[in-house]
Amino acid sequence: MDFLSGILFLLLTWTLIQALHSIVKRSKAIPQKLPPGPKPIPIIGNLLELGDKPHRSLAKLAKTHGPIMSLKLGQITSVVVSSATMAKEVLQTHDQFLSNRTIPDCIRAHNHQNFGLPWLPVSTQWRVLRKICNSELFAIKILDANQHFRRKKVQELLSEVHKSSLAGDAVDIGRAAFKTTLNLLSNTILSMDLADPNSDTARVYKEIVWNIMEEAGKPNLGDYFTILKKVDFQGIRQRMTIYFGKILDLFDGIVNQRLQFRKSPSSIASDDMLDNLLNISEENSGEIDKSQIVHLLLALFVAGTDTTSSTVQWAMAELLHNPETLSKAREELEQTIGKGNPIEESDIAKLPYLQAIVKETFRLHPTVPLLLPHKAETDVEISGFTVPKGAQVLVNAWAIGRDPSIWDNPDSFMPQRFLGSEIDFRGRSFELIPFGSGRRICPGLPLAIRMVHLMLGSLVHSFDWKLEVGVTPKNMNMEEKFGITLDMAQPLRAFPIPF
Repeated sequence: MDFLSGILFLLLTWTLIQALHSIVKRSKAIPQKLPPGPKPIPIIGNLLELGDKPHRSLAKLAKTHGPIMSLKLGQITSVVVSSATMAKEVLQTHDQFLSNRTIPDCIRAHNHQNFGLPWLPVSTQWRVLRKICNSELFAIKILDANQHFRRKKVQELLSEVHKSSLAGDAVDIGRAAFKTTLNLLSNTILSMDLADPNSDTARVYKEIVWNIMEEAGKPNLGDYFTILKKVDFQGIRQRMTIYFGKILDLFDGIVNQRLQFRKSPSSIASDDMLDNLLNISEENSGEIDKSQIVHLLLALFVAGTDTTSSTVQWAMAELLHNPETLSKAREELEQTIGKGNPIEESDIAKLPYLQAIVKETFRLHPTVPLLLPHKAETDVEISGFTVPKGAQVLVNAWAIGRDPSIWDNPDSFMPQRFLGSEIDFRGRSFELIPFGSGRRICPGLPLAIRMVHLMLGSLVHSFDWKLEVGVTPKNMNMEEKFGITLDMAQPLRAFPIPF
């Protein structure tokens, strides 16, 4: 059953007793000065105002109600912040009270909320996993040591694109970037290719990952009405159980194979991220066990593949949409790297215009436009308003990236705005927070930015790109589709022409 049909069902079946109970409860509560917001409809609140692109709907509402506003989504009070100043209040000033998550019902599939790092409450278990990510998986020395994996995978990407150019075929940029990202991650973490070039693995995996993102991004009545949570009225949790199960089975098999291999007297340590995790598990089983490893792999691969490949696709789309910018990027690469020379991760620091392109892509197209939801553990006062205990708190990174009080021509792709600017996306500049900030900032950020720059720079440096017949830079389809991440509604296809 779809969302609107569910709303109608609620309106017809929700009892007067529930409504009266809510009124009585509110009358006994201590008055609170909630942030302003649109007037809610009885029972369903402001649910209908979310639309099919909530990040845009909420940004539009913020223009009327302000950078901090409250909405009633069914039984849930939600507070939405849409400015850099308010984001800093949530993610830094009051971080200790707003760091936990509201858990979407679909995330409870396979008890992922009890194992998945993005959803765990701030606790000993969360701190242990976070420490492992920061020191054993994504530390600079670790990433430097295994960058040869990523270099090899990017060369394979360029080889595949070159074959397409010889055959006169257009390249699906998002699909190519996804396959490469999947193998970049799997080689860095598992020392293996998950996307076998002789099979359809990458396409199938991408379909599963997008299904997960789409289901997680759908308005779910079970998240807004307690009585519907148990029955999974829209079937979202049931479908998510299937998708999670497929990926968990995959990683469970890989971990079991590695454990068997490690028992062999002749085995040689892979010295990859999985070996590091298993070493920690064997040395101190209280820190991380096999189930936690498998769920950590699920979180890393689902989040890392879709967000990274989506960013590369959006960046390429913006460059083709703005040919002058593409020419400037190519000129910088030729002057700094030299024609025919491959780009290394160590070159990224010497390519300020490429870095600016990536920042501008993050600004216009943050892959998780509303970040992941936060939850107030106690009443918190922000800018004279009360964020009540238990409220869901959303940070509209998409709206902040297009705030005209921060950015000139906010809807235009202008990488030059970042040249000489100290604004960065590592969580210190609240004008640009695609990875979040504070203690909940994405732990995979150090690896993600390496992969995005390396793939994007290599595609621009190695090929000229032409749009399909009938498509021009001006009439390109730049529409988006909303899941928990923001992808292009129509996949970007372009013809590569080798230099």
